[in-house]
Parts: sequence; structure tokens; C-alpha cells
Amino acid sequence: MNNILSTQDYLVFLVYFVIVATYGIWVYNRKRSRVVGGDSKDYFLAEGSLTWWAIGASLIASNISAEQFIGMSGSGFKMGLAIATYEWMAAITLIIVAVFFIPVYLKNKIFTMPQFLNKRYNGTVAMIMAVFWLMLYVVVNLTSILYLGALAVSSISGFSLELCMYAIAVFAVIITLGGMKVIGYTDVIQVFFLILGGLATTYLALDLVSQHYGGEGVLKGYGIMVDKASEHFHMILKTDNENYLDLPGLSVLLGGMWIVNLNYWGCNQYITQRALGADLKTARNGLLFAAFLKLLMPIIVVLPGIAAYVLWKDGLFQTEMLQGGEVNPDRAYPVLLNLLPSGLKGLSFAALTAAVVASLAGKANSIATIFSLDIYQKVFNKSASEKQLVNTGKLTIIVSMILAVLIAPHLGIDKKGGFQYIQEYTGFVSPGIFSMFILGFFWKKTTSNAALFATVGGFLLSVLFKFLPNIIDLSFLSSTGFSVLNPTSGVFEIPFLDRMGFVFIICIIGMYVISKIENTRGVVPNGLDVDTKMFKAHPGFVLGALLVAIATAVLYAVYW
Repeated sequence: MNNILSTQDYLVFLVYFVIVATYGIWVYNRKRSRVVGGDSKDYFLAEGSLTWWAIGASLIASNISAEQFIGMSGSGFKMGLAIATYEWMAAITLIIVAVFFIPVYLKNKIFTMPQFLNKRYNGTVAMIMAVFWLMLYVVVNLTSILYLGALAVSSISGFSLELCMYAIAVFAVIITLGGMKVIGYTDVIQVFFLILGGLATTYLALDLVSQHYGGEGVLKGYGIMVDKASEHFHMILKTDNENYLDLPGLSVLLGGMWIVNLNYWGCNQYITQRALGADLKTARNGLLFAAFLKLLMPIIVVLPGIAAYVLWKDGLFQTEMLQGGEVNPDRAYPVLLNLLPSGLKGLSFAALTAAVVASLAGKANSIATIFSLDIYQKVFNKSASEKQLVNTGKLTIIVSMILAVLIAPHLGIDKKGGFQYIQEYTGFVSPGIFSMFILGFFWKKTTSNAALFATVGGFLLSVLFKFLPNIIDLSFLSSTGFSVLNPTSGVFEIPFLDRMGFVFIICIIGMYVISKIENTRGVVPNGLDVDTKMFKAHPGFVLGALLVAIATAVLYAVYW
């Protein structure tokens, strides 16, 4: 297997780099000529300048990164199509966010998530969560994206892991320093390369399976995969499945998966920032466009992993899939990329790099936004000028990327699988965050102390549930499916999606009780400007949303 890029591959990659860099510089100079001085809202939000297709493309480019290309393909290798529930559930979630969440943010002129918490609750809740988010974004998200991306680029190019991390980080910083508008419009190009290169890799993987078994064509290859790895084509896993701890049966439809998706797409600065600078109709259309793209993502990020599994099971890639003497599922996608012919390999290499850089740029911009507007301006310099806020944001981008480069090599990502690593550790704060957002939106009596309970208590409860198997024997829950035997540790554990569901319910109950007690004592919470009329959507959006819902239902029915 050749893991060195040819001259033709480098030329293709160079064309991608030149196109993105040139377009980014053009957008930046055009924006700069129209904005006198440093406008923080324009820099962080690209206020009013992103079209619906730019918003949708930027959402996908920022979301689909190494954690999907490498991590989700690895999960496809390990557990099959069931991991696609994150993508297909996200399509429905984006519709819900577009209808119910975005109108609240735009109506109340919310630009950051801590700003929402400050307006709805108080400064203490907002500041605690601002610090929480910064730590989560840097230590978990930014570092894991950088590590997984560098791992893939290193496997394909032959360059060292460290060099690849430095190069990707520098490229991402260059894009990010241009601000949200540059990120938003360059993401359109990134998505083009991402989808084109991703589809090329999927085509090759399916065709390779077909040829290996004497068939011809990608459809034949898909049929062979279903026949040879039928256990990899079920969306709902049973309790005896070795991957049940990661995807616990019906919880992916009725439980914690909703918390994962609604928190990620609706309460996440990194994602909602794309839509916060637009008007309601444009923002909704952008989210709808992203929902349609989400339905297609498993073709690009899951099927190659399953193809690699089928070929590996039949004796191929026995050495290439090893890392440290053990099979590492996250190597599945890089292994397939190395089989591409010259030129096409460069295109897929560019697609992967585009995904990593776009995601890093979006994440770094959100880190800069939260630190500049919610910490620096409120704690260190309350009279900061627009130019000072922008410069602080740029410095934050550089510092956060340096921290990511330093931290990334020391994370145990490869032991759990990149995608599952991100999901589980993000899940420590997701239930508490989502509970205080959802009650903050739709129950005016929710108090600040109730939100504080969800913020701190939700995290502590998540930690408690994580280590509960070390304290008591949870085998008595095995008949309910809420605990299964972990073959590695030898103890009964609660699947992390179920843990999130339990913590969310406790947070909701606790917030309700605390709010009721404080209401009787005369505490009047801060309210939001919410009008039921703003949840009404235009006919075109409704039609598109119905198509997404029907398509999702059909996919789940076919692969149940």
C-alpha cells in the first residue's frame, strides 16, 4: 500500500489550497473595505451577510470533520450503520431548531450562548457556562479534531503526526483570523471538496468490495456488503450486541440521542453562530439545507468504514489496521484513501483537509467569540472598543490552537474511538445545559438558582453516573436494558446515552422544584420575548421539513 502522495496529488491539493486561500482573501478584503475599524459583530457573526446556502454549507463544513471522516468511519467499521443515527437524527433536530430555537435567539438579539444565559438568568450562570464551554471546546473538541485530522493526514502523506498537526493548525488559524464571513463563504468551497472527495472514496470502497468478490459496480458491492456483514446494517442494537454501551437500542430514538442532538444543534455556540447573524427566513432555509445534506452524510462517512470491515474480515488490511499491535477502527478511512489512484487520492486528501480545517476554524471562532464578548468584555475590560474586541478574538484563536497542539497528543482518543470519545465526554455537560435552555425558553417561571443547579449539578451527576459501577453492582438493571456487562472492565455499566437521559430528567425535576419554591417566595425570573406567532414557518420550509421527516422515517424503517 502506497502511503506517499504523488506529484499529481500534490498539484490537486495545491489547486484546492489556492482556491480557498484566494477566495478567503477576496472576501476578507471586500468586507474590510465596507467596514470602518473593527466591527465585532461583523467579525464574530458576519452579521446579515451570509446567505441561506452559505449558512447551510458552513454548518455542514463545521460539523463534518475528522470526527466524522475518521471517527465515524471507524465506528462504521466497528458497529456498522447504527452509528448513522447521529446523522439522520440530526436532520430532524435541525428542523426542530429552525422552528423553535432560532426564532427565540433572533427575537431577543442573542449573539452568544452565555449572553442568552445572562439575559434569561443572571451573570453567575452565564460566566460559569462560558468557562465550561471554553474548556470543553478546547480540551475535547478542538484537540480531538486536530488529533484525528493529523492522524489521517499523516497516514496518507507519510509526514509525521506532529508536522501534520502544526500544518493543519496554521492553515486553520489563517482562515479563522479573517472572521465569520470569511469562514462562512470559504466553507462553501470546503463543502464542495468535502462531498466530491468523500463520494469518490465511497465509490472506490464499494467498487473494491465488488471486485474482490468477483462482481462489478458499486451497487453490486453494496449488496455484497449487506450479505457479508448483515449485522452491520441494523439501526437498533440489541442488548447482546458488543456495541450496546455506545448505542443502547431504542434510546437512539426515544432517549439520550435527542439530548445529544438538540444540545449540539440548538444550544451550541459553535453551530448556532452560523445563523445568529441572519434574518429568520434565511436562517431557517440554511438549517433546512443542512438537514438535507445530513441525510446524505452516512454515504460518505459510514459506508467506507463498513466496506473496510468486510475486506478486513476476508483477510485484507491485516497489518494496515493495526496500531500498537491492536486493530484500531479509526484507521479504516486512511487505509481506503491510500488505495485511491493518483489525482483522485489528492482530491480526497483535499476533502479530508477541508473538513478538518473548516471544523477547526469554526470551533476556534466560537472560542474567540465567547472569550471576547462574554469574559474579556465583562471581566477584564468593560469599556473595550470594537477594535479591541476583534484583536482579543484573534489572539484567543492563536492561543487556543497552540493549546490544542500541546494537549492533543496526550488524549486517549484511539482507545475508545474518536467519535465515541467526543460524544461521551461532551455528554458530561450536555444534559444540564439542555435542561436549563429548554426550560429557559418555554417556562417563564424558571429561576436562576434552578439553572445553577442544572449547570453544576448536571455535571456532578454525570460524573457520579459514570463511576457508579465502581460503587455498586448494577447487574440488577440488566433485565431492563439500562445496564449491560462491559467485556473489558467485567462490570455492569449504564450506557452513556442512558446516563445522559437520567441526568436530564433529574435536572428537569430539580429545576422545577427549586423554581416552584422560589416562586412562592416572590422570586420573579427574567423573561424572554416569546411570541407564538414567531414559530410559524413559510410554506416552502414546511414542505422541505416534511420531505426530510419522511425520508428519515423511511431510512429507519428500512434498516431497523
